[in-house]
Amino acid sequence: MSLDFARLAADAAVAKTLEETIILDVSELIGITEYFVVTAGRNERQVRSIVDEIGLRCRNAGLGPPRQIEGLKDGTWVLVDYGSFVVHVFDAKAREYYSIERLWSDAERIPLDFELSAVANDA
Repeated sequence: MSLDFARLAADAAVAKTLEETIILDVSELIGITEYFVVTAGRNERQVRSIVDEIGLRCRNAGLGPPRQIEGLKDGTWVLVDYGSFVVHVFDAKAREYYSIERLWSDAERIPLDFELSAVANDA
């Protein structure tokens, strides 16, 4: 079920950005969450839009509000904690700088559904 919600969050992100969105399975590496959803926006406004879309879709799916949201005021790296999955929404420069994908390179990358990738390519 956690992966379904992580996919839902990734789908919401893909709908709002052309930047790559990935899901990392970190369940074997850390004990506090199962998945990271990592995405980026091109500017602060787009970062906030991505966070809003993720929140809307999660609420509509019955997930409820996140446990915590960090960094929304600054808008360069927003962390949205849903417990079983955590969403990292960066601006493009911060994503490159912090390189979460490299930091968590031991984590399995969960493929997105074909439809999710097609949305980004059509936008």
